[in-house]
Amino acid sequence: MTATQNQMGDSVPHYFTGGGVASVGLGLRSMATTRVYIVYYSMYGHVERLAEEILKGAASVEGVEAKLWQVPETLPEAVLAKMSAPPKSDVPVITPAELPEADGFVFGFPTRFGMMAAQFKAFFDATGGLWRTQQLAGKPAGIFYSTGSQGGGQETTPLTAITQLVHHGMIFVPIGYTFGAGMFEMETVKGGSPYGAGTYAGDGSRQPTELELAQAFHQGKYIAAITKKLKGGDV
Repeated sequence: MTATQNQMGDSVPHYFTGGGVASVGLGLRSMATTRVYIVYYSMYGHVERLAEEILKGAASVEGVEAKLWQVPETLPEAVLAKMSAPPKSDVPVITPAELPEADGFVFGFPTRFGMMAAQFKAFFDATGGLWRTQQLAGKPAGIFYSTGSQGGGQETTPLTAITQLVHHGMIFVPIGYTFGAGMFEMETVKGGSPYGAGTYAGDGSRQPTELELAQAFHQGKYIAAITKKLKGGDV
């Protein structure tokens, strides 16, 4: 990813943006800032593309600082090469210890047989210490996803992922039908559901459509506003 300039001239990576004081490089942050972490796993880039739009949506809410994170890869490079997976982007890799820093989350992953990919499940499995102390309890979280086909898990993937949030005491925030008319599109193929934004990867060549990206932007903005409200700020 390339970089943009913040108000003070410092280079700010695209995986980090927000409505408060720019904090990459200077370490400055508005005391009233609400932090939203978009945490995802993406093998072929479809989930990452949605994550980028969710980041933009979250950052469009005044007073919200949004950041992209990847979860660790669990497959060896040799296996990824055989699967024709492209190199990972420069988005930083998160550890469980960094999750409590955020006020809210949007978690994204591709589906594997109607459930989240093993890489993301392995990350959640490593959060036992946070579960034991309930450090994530009360924090809002949304879910977004990518599937290979229309019957590949657009609803079962987020539905089965909610159990992870429940055991941490987190508050699941679906988008419902707040996206409006876009939720009822019938003329073209569109991923996503009331659970959250989504896309179809097909054989890998299909990329998220403008409508799917707009839904992702909406989800980021929607969850960021709710997170800010729960933290006690004005929306």
